[in-house]
Amino acid sequence: MSLYLDNNATTPVAPEVVDAMLPFLRGEFGNPSSLHPPGERAADALAHARSAVARLIGARSPQDVTFTSGGTESIYAALSGSLALHPARRRIVTSRVEHAAVLAPIERLEEREGYEVVRLEVDGEGRLDLDSARSAIDGGTAFVSLQSVNNETGVVTDPATLAAVGEVAREHGAPFHLDAMQAVGKIPVSVADFPLDLLSASAHKFHGPKGCGALWIRPGLELEPLFVGGPQERDRRAGTENVPAIVGTGRAAELAREHVENEPARRSLGALRDRLERELLERLPDARATGTGALRVPSTSNLTFAGISGEALVMMLGERGLAASSGSACSSGKQGASHVLLAMGIPEDRALGALRLSLSRDTPPDEIGQAIDLVAETVALLRELAVP
Repeated sequence: MSLYLDNNATTPVAPEVVDAMLPFLRGEFGNPSSLHPPGERAADALAHARSAVARLIGARSPQDVTFTSGGTESIYAALSGSLALHPARRRIVTSRVEHAAVLAPIERLEEREGYEVVRLEVDGEGRLDLDSARSAIDGGTAFVSLQSVNNETGVVTDPATLAAVGEVAREHGAPFHLDAMQAVGKIPVSVADFPLDLLSASAHKFHGPKGCGALWIRPGLELEPLFVGGPQERDRRAGTENVPAIVGTGRAAELAREHVENEPARRSLGALRDRLERELLERLPDARATGTGALRVPSTSNLTFAGISGEALVMMLGERGLAASSGSACSSGKQGASHVLLAMGIPEDRALGALRLSLSRDTPPDEIGQAIDLVAETVALLRELAVP
């Protein structure tokens, strides 16, 4: 694939990350729970990685970071552990535009165990209504989960809204979880900015390896672990740690921190995204960009086209050398329009023609012009094919 604009699905592993991992795939194979020198070296490597992730998310103590197998496990561990804290509470509060990793387990709890689920609405720009969020949280709320950045549109949940929701959740003793998968490594993120209890992240979203995630747990919050067995991860996740992946995650966190602290680099990335949108909208006047009235991460553009299939567009672009997406990679293969776009009030015929283009800090500027030509030409070709 010559052009890659699907970085919200996954990012390429940074060369520095591969270099950091290789020793632990070869000679440094010790178990970090062992007391001999190879084990101690592995344990030291885990400690270094934990500190790097803690610094990236603004955590005071590295010990508050638990490594998992990825974002989905981090989210599920936060959910299941929180529900176990207050078994009598039967309300879960989230929004209609969350990722499937949040919505699917909550829907199962609703259908199989009778939990009441409040799914907060968003406006046409994807912004959450604070008043409805405040009114939804009460003494019967067991868990609150909201996203920092939407994976399909790149819309950033207003930090003031998150702070206010956190205050209400804290007032009622309801654990507040932030899904930060699409924020960590792209924009500054700090657990100290909000009254948070839990934050989840995934390494492969910021140029780390797949199969490694992190869950930050507020000091003093004791969650029932998802897995039990050995004492690994401070008794929070049993099982021998995936040392190479965790080492890679730590190195990726160091590189990501350099990027998010480099404001000119983030502005340059946003300028690339803006050029991509501007020129595509000029060449395809009936196209619409999603969420432009809200704050967005600089790397994500979601466009909709009436009268064509987004899936067909993505497939044809792939055949022509451009990797993109019609929405969440975790929803690929499902029929129907994006639940995120529908929740924003976008008509179904237009939502079915969605295209997500997501850049990374390593996207070459010269790829943008090539992508603009390919998307414009492919949309025109699909429309020609659709004419009877």
